[in-house]
Parts: sequence; structure tokens; C-alpha cells
Amino acid sequence: MDAELGGSEDEPEEGAPAWMSTFADLMSLLMCFFVLLLSFSEMDVVKYRAIAGSMKEAFGVQSKIEAESIPKGTSVIKQEFSPGTPQPTPRPVINQQTTNDSQRSLQVGSQSSQNGGEQSGAESVPQELLREKLREMLSSQGEEEALRQVLRDGIVDGKIDVAASLNQITIRIREQGSFASGQADLNPDFEPLIEQLRTALAEIEGTISVEGHTDNVPIKGNHFESNWDLSAARALTVAKELMKQGTVREARFMVVGHADTRPLKPNDTPENRAANRRVEIVIRNSLNRPGDGDAAPLPEADNAPPAPAVEAPAVEVVPVAETAALQDAAVQGAEAA
Repeated sequence: MDAELGGSEDEPEEGAPAWMSTFADLMSLLMCFFVLLLSFSEMDVVKYRAIAGSMKEAFGVQSKIEAESIPKGTSVIKQEFSPGTPQPTPRPVINQQTTNDSQRSLQVGSQSSQNGGEQSGAESVPQELLREKLREMLSSQGEEEALRQVLRDGIVDGKIDVAASLNQITIRIREQGSFASGQADLNPDFEPLIEQLRTALAEIEGTISVEGHTDNVPIKGNHFESNWDLSAARALTVAKELMKQGTVREARFMVVGHADTRPLKPNDTPENRAANRRVEIVIRNSLNRPGDGDAAPLPEADNAPPAPAVEAPAVEVVPVAETAALQDAAVQGAEAA
């Protein structure tokens, strides 16, 4: 009776129903899936701000966010399977190399055509400034000190010396940096100093004697027969360089070759022989300062022992124009022989 009154339905089993375990597994898998999606995604702040700015502009938001770059979509398929970058088809090129002579002439021609007008103007300005500066120093400091200031770089480098006496100024050009051993061709690196000398000599009055000196070592295997020829040829080369451009009158020049007859030091060491190889530019009757004493010694001649007397033939001092004519005549006679 009691069973019939209580009903025939079964009592529910204790614990969670069976479907709950399956549902829990499904939720766990979904959570793992979203966690993986979140971990795989990369937060780009710049792109996020750009997208946010574009969304706000689309919906009429007043605030403005400037985007540094426009966001672009990426495709894994495009990155992995995109075709390669096409390479340009090479074209055959034929290079033609000119010879040294023609190439040099072409370079000189192009430089002269492009810089013809500019070069003359650029050179004239420094020369004028140098002359004005030299005139000011001549009026305030004297000729010797003015020359030292103008030729300061050459004096510091040991290429030249300047000294003065009662009635002359001597500018000594050392062989180092000016001439190669046994040669009479002036080195191109020495041309800036020659240019400064040319400008300075134009502002100083007096006769200009260009005198060449050598050591006592005889010349061997050279086209100069003796040290006399070498010293005269070097002096003539310097004189010709100073007479260029017509800045200094040719009538003021004399060329002298002394060979080894007037050494500064005894020719007993390589250093002394190097000091004796020189070209001196002597400006006479250019200083008229009353009260001056004896001649001031040149820097390298200080306390030097007297050189042994050398008997040598007298060297005739002739104008540079006649010297050049005699040299040309000698060369022509040698070629005819």
C-alpha cells in the first residue's frame, strides 16, 4: 500500500548527471582553444591605434589619433608561395679604353673647358690678397720679416730659409722637396712656394741673382756632364718659374752656377752634403736701413767650420735670357755631333 501511494518513480542517483562530464570537457577544450588564439595573436600598438583612429573617424568621434602607417593585412599563403622577384635582363656592354696620351688630353680638355673662367678668377683673388698683405708687412715690419711671414709654411717645413744683410736678402731653397737627386726638374709639390716667391719678389726692389750649388760628389750616369752643369740648370729652372706670368721683370734676373765651390759645411757627412745642395735667390740693393752692422749669417752657416779653399774657374754671371740661349745652342751642337 505504501509503495503504491508513494509512486512508482525511481529515486534520482546521487552526484552529477552523466552529461555534465561531457559538457565540462567541451568547455575545457573551448577555453584552451581561445587561450591558444590569444597566445598566437600579437598586439601591435601602432596598428591598434590606427584602427581605433579610423573607427572613430568613421563614427564621427571628434578626437584625432595620427597613425604612423596604414595597417596592412598579411597572408601566410602569400608569404610562403609568392613568386620570386624578377631579375633584370643583363644587357651586353662594350667598354672602350682610351690610351694614356688620349685620355690625358681628354681630361685636360674637359677641365679647361669647365674651369677655364673660374680658375683665373679663383687664382687672382688669393694673389691680390697676398700682395696687399705683403705691402702692409713691408711698410710696418721690413722686407726680411715680411718675407718670413709670407714663406712661413716653407720655413717650418724646412724647405727654405730667409736671411738678410746690409744690402741683400738671401732666400735659400734646399734640395729636399724641390729637386730629385741629380735632376734639374722642379717637383710639382714645390710650385705653391714658387708662386708665393713670385708674388713677393714683385713687391721688393733690387736685382735678383739665382745661384745654384751642389756638393763635391761627381755626377755619374746622368745627362749632366758635371756639377757645374747641374747647378746652372737648377738655377735656370728656378729663374724660369719665377719669370712666369710676367709678374717679375726678366731684366732683374741673373743666373749663376757655383757647383761645389761655395759650400756651407764641409762635404764630409751625408747631412752636410745635403745642406750644400741648394739654390739661393739673392736680392741685392733691396735694404737701405742705416745703422745695420755686418751681414747676418744664414741659419745653417752658424758656427760651421771654414770649408777648405777650392780653386775653381770663375763663373760668369749673365742675364737669364742669354743663359737660356747658350744652353739651347749647346744642346743643338751635341745633337748634331
